[in-house]
Amino acid sequence: MKLEYLKNGDYYIPNIELGYENVKVNLGKYGRLREKYLREHKPSLFEHLKMSERLIPHLSSIDKEAKAYEALLIKQFTEKENVNEKLKVTNQLGWVKNMNSIKQRAQEIVCNEMIYN
Repeated sequence: MKLEYLKNGDYYIPNIELGYENVKVNLGKYGRLREKYLREHKPSLFEHLKMSERLIPHLSSIDKEAKAYEALLIKQFTEKENVNEKLKVTNQLGWVKNMNSIKQRAQEIVCNEMIYN
């Protein structure tokens, strides 16, 4: 690999492209949330992961694991609270209300345990 340098005043700076910005679009909700958290609250870890080219795999892994954990929590909450197809048929508004509550709680748990730590 040939390394090129750009002259900036009296200094030569390596011209390094990480390809980070092009991949960012493929991240899901939780990957983007984790990226924002790292960028704003842990900038040294963010830069370290970015420079070592481990940021995108880290964000993709977090996104995948968080989605799976959210689905598991939703399943457990619906079973525990008896929110099922029977309720959906008999009381649609109650079912929607309960499902929205369950999804919100699951997302909050996922964010607190996986994104913001």
